[in-house]
Amino acid sequence: MRKRSRLLLAASAATLLAAPAAADTLREALAQAYLNNPTITGQRAQLRATDETVPITKADGRPQLGGQGTYQESVDNSNPFSNRQAVAAIDLSVPVYSGGAVKYGVKAADKRVEAGRATLRGTESSIFSQTVAAYMNVIRDEAIVRLNRANVGVLTVNREATGDRFQIGDLTRTDVAQAEARLAIATSDLETARSNLIQSKENYVQLVGEAPDALEPPPPLPNLPETASAAVEIALDSNPDLIAAHERRKAAAYDVRVAQAGRLPRVSAFTQGSYANFLGSVITPDFTPIGPQNPGQPNITIPAIPNSQQNLAVGVRANLPLYQGGRVPAQVRRAQALLGQAEEQEIEVERSVIAQVRASYASWRASQEVIQASQIAVESNQLALEGVRAENSVGNRTILDILNAEQELLNAQVQLVAARRNAYVAGFSLLAAMGRAEAADLGLDGGIFYDPLDYYEDVRGRRSDWTSRPDPVPSATRTVDTEPQAAPIEPLPETIGPEAAARNLYGPRQPID
Repeated sequence: MRKRSRLLLAASAATLLAAPAAADTLREALAQAYLNNPTITGQRAQLRATDETVPITKADGRPQLGGQGTYQESVDNSNPFSNRQAVAAIDLSVPVYSGGAVKYGVKAADKRVEAGRATLRGTESSIFSQTVAAYMNVIRDEAIVRLNRANVGVLTVNREATGDRFQIGDLTRTDVAQAEARLAIATSDLETARSNLIQSKENYVQLVGEAPDALEPPPPLPNLPETASAAVEIALDSNPDLIAAHERRKAAAYDVRVAQAGRLPRVSAFTQGSYANFLGSVITPDFTPIGPQNPGQPNITIPAIPNSQQNLAVGVRANLPLYQGGRVPAQVRRAQALLGQAEEQEIEVERSVIAQVRASYASWRASQEVIQASQIAVESNQLALEGVRAENSVGNRTILDILNAEQELLNAQVQLVAARRNAYVAGFSLLAAMGRAEAADLGLDGGIFYDPLDYYEDVRGRRSDWTSRPDPVPSATRTVDTEPQAAPIEPLPETIGPEAAARNLYGPRQPID
């Protein structure tokens, strides 16, 4: 029993160093989120839709070929010669000049594709940051549960020993009440910690798509900057959100050129052909022949009326806008206003990125200092608790002093666990803000890397009207079948005898008969 009690007292310190033998790694969690998170897979689908705007816009500058077929039968026709016909026509139009609308429209679409790629990178970085936070939250909350569980075990033994000493008159009812109150608070804190752990696990499932399983400590973060200014300089070149805003501004500038093209002429070459067949409905008119049967009149031959006819024409068509009711100037002003909005949004994103980088850097550095201070606090509180117990054994400290020392040690241990979590999350957030926390940076490209250029290159030059793809199926995994998460704890220790409790918790103050 004495060995069990000593293990309870040491469990809280060992909690911070404990690591499971077989566990999930942070890289595995990030890889699962990269493959299965619906926010990422949805953004990929959005980018593919944006890719399609390029061939859609390019189609405006390509030849247009159309055909038309008509069958007509007259039911009340004053023309006695035909009352039924079938017509087939074909029209080929080749744009020659569109005032630059197609040219600048394609450039605007390409810029929006580049903005979409940067947005996808930013989405991946955001989900990675959330996944790292969720991963570290589970590790933190599991440690806090173990710390609170160990504290409940210690306070349970304290309460039993205090009650036994009260029975022999060594302590007062006040001491017993203090021990019971502190145990009740510790039990409440344990349940709160368990609830927080369950919440962290469910958040992990939401992001990663599967339940956490004995998570390993994360690897060290690479390439963290020495100064906040260095971090900002990198972020201004590499932050995906800022790159996306920059490309959207360029696209808006091309939109102005497209709108201005509405004032310019449009020229196209065309070919039109048609064929009509009267389907045998042409009636040759009844007439009195003029010729040798009528002496004195000239010999006139009347040709038979054909039952079909065809036509083929080629030409050039020019459309010169003269007055459009003020539509084009309004479109230009609208495009210019949207360009101004894009410019302001670029500055807004730049400000946000700078603030995020500086704040993450400050949080990361502060967390490093908190870790060092908390480590000292844990070690000092461990020594203080031992001293308070020793002083209590000679009557210089009360039970409340011991309870307070134990609580201060627990608080320092929890603070150390939280500081380690905060430091790692802040460091990763800093890398993400710098544009250095993407799939390639994290080593996730081993067979699972999604290359957005593949789809873009496939569809950019397509001209056929008859190509198609199968309907999409979801890439993200569902979590409806996952089990509800839990926060199990080890059972409380068996009740130990008063002699062992007095010896282990308060020292050999006096023998108990």
